[in-house]
Amino acid sequence: RVYCAMKSAPICIDGDFPGGNIVVDRIVGDEVFVHQDLRDTEGDWFYWCFRVRGARGRRLRFRFTASLAIGVRGPAVSLDAGETWGWLGHDTEPNAFSYEFADSADEVRFSFGMPYQAARWEAFIAARTGNPLLATGELCRTPKGRPVEMARFGCLARPPAHQVALACRHHCCEMMADYALEGVVDFVLADPSPAAAWLRDNVEFLAVPFIDKDGVEDGDQGKNRRPRDHGRDYAGDSLYAAPRALRRLLSEWSQGRLAATVDLHCPWIHGLHNEVVYLVGTDSPGVAAEQQRFSRLLEQVCRGPLPFRADDFLPFGAEWNTDANYAAGDTLSRWSAQTLGVRLATGIELPYANVAGATVDQKTARAFGPDLARALAAYLGKA
Repeated sequence: RVYCAMKSAPICIDGDFPGGNIVVDRIVGDEVFVHQDLRDTEGDWFYWCFRVRGARGRRLRFRFTASLAIGVRGPAVSLDAGETWGWLGHDTEPNAFSYEFADSADEVRFSFGMPYQAARWEAFIAARTGNPLLATGELCRTPKGRPVEMARFGCLARPPAHQVALACRHHCCEMMADYALEGVVDFVLADPSPAAAWLRDNVEFLAVPFIDKDGVEDGDQGKNRRPRDHGRDYAGDSLYAAPRALRRLLSEWSQGRLAATVDLHCPWIHGLHNEVVYLVGTDSPGVAAEQQRFSRLLEQVCRGPLPFRADDFLPFGAEWNTDANYAAGDTLSRWSAQTLGVRLATGIELPYANVAGATVDQKTARAFGPDLARALAAYLGKA
């Protein structure tokens, strides 16, 4: 849908592009009243992304009329149709922001975070086509007919000593995870360090960048989706195609060598456990001990701009991480630990905008990937 209002020229606001999400309540002069589209979300969530055209030379005020929808560094802004993003910064009003459009601004996009769509992954992979350490494929098709991409990389020429599975976007709005995945892939493929060389020689990675592919492209929230959250679709029979296909693939692919499953997520907007990177502890004491060991190694090898502290580990039974959080079904981590015997089965939360004072953006989120890969090398090398 496209929303237009007339003044000296029409202002058009819409989310009619991959990842777009917005409902415009009304436009009154230079004030725009909007809220996020929750579609089939149970309860509330905060993702939105829209573009504005026809506002050259004007200063507009955008007010969110429902729940909290602006993060700790304000909205993200793109002047190149979503290729690159920057944080606009805080406004004095908690749930609103103003923007002055340049005379040359044909289109400006705004978003809660820094969107990562299938087109970016396709371009990323295309630039690395032909690398013998990389193989791409299709996990399955979505209900809407979209391909769910997957990639294998690392030790592909012979049976590896270890296998690692990486998954992103069980909650389709949690886009910063895919930037980190890019960093893992490039570290393994090309970094000259001994840790990367060891991974290339010993570890085969399997990555699925978009578990909820339809949600990613349609611009859904994904979190608490009705009738089931993709991130809780690993108990009983999976409702959705991608979790069902991933369970089948991991069972066939692992052959006893699957040492780690890492499920990358983003947390809530701000506050306790939402502005640090951390592992989500499991209720299995043995797996939890491995998670804590990995956390300590990640702290030791962390070199990137986003800090990591092992003490930020969220144990099972603390805060939101209780039995009640899994009442709707199991996560990939729980299922892989219980069914496949994976010893390091974990979710990792990477914030959208702030990690202990450090800015999370496209560059720094991507830089977390090498830290994660170095920690996996340290963990598996000592196993």
